[in-house]
Amino acid sequence: MDMSSAIGVLTAMITPAVLISACGSMILSTSVRLGRVVDRVRTLSERWEEMSASEAPNESVVERQAVIFEQLDKLTSRARLLQRSMVSFYLSLGMFVATSVAIGLVAIIGQPRHNIVPVVLGIIGAIFLFYGSMLLIFEARLALSTIHLEMDFIWRQSKRVAPAEIVEHHKPHFVHFRRHV
Repeated sequence: MDMSSAIGVLTAMITPAVLISACGSMILSTSVRLGRVVDRVRTLSERWEEMSASEAPNESVVERQAVIFEQLDKLTSRARLLQRSMVSFYLSLGMFVATSVAIGLVAIIGQPRHNIVPVVLGIIGAIFLFYGSMLLIFEARLALSTIHLEMDFIWRQSKRVAPAEIVEHHKPHFVHFRRHV
C-alpha cells in the first residue's frame, strides 16, 4: 500500500469520528435530561408524601395530588423514551466505531467485494442515530405537555386567590402562551 492509499484509508477511517462525536453529544445531553426527569420524580414523590401525611384533604390538595399523579405518569413515559434513545445512541456509536474498523480491515484485506461492509455498518449507525433523535422529539413534546399541565394548575390556583383585576390583566398573556407553545 503506497502513502497516498494509506492516507486515503486513514481519512476514511476518521470520517466516522464526526458521527461518533455526534453520538457522544447526544448521549451526554440525553443523560442530563434523564437525570432531570429522575430528580423531578423524586421531588414530586416527596411532595406527594408530605401532602398525604400532613394536609387535610380539601379541594386544592386533591387537585394538586391529581396534577402530581398525572405528572408522574408523564415523567415515567419520558424516562422510558430517554432510556430507549440512549440505547439507540449507544448502538449508533458502536456501529460508527465498527465502520471505522471495517474501513481499515477492508483496506488491509484488499478484497473489493468486502467494500460493502463499512457502508452497511455506517447506514445502520445512521439509522440508530435517526431513531434516537426521533425519540427525543417525542420526549420533548411530552416534556412540554408536563409544563402545560403545571402551568394550567398554577393558573387555576392563582385565579382563586388573586384579585379579579390582576387575573383579567394577565389572562391574555397566559392564553397567548398556551396557543403559541
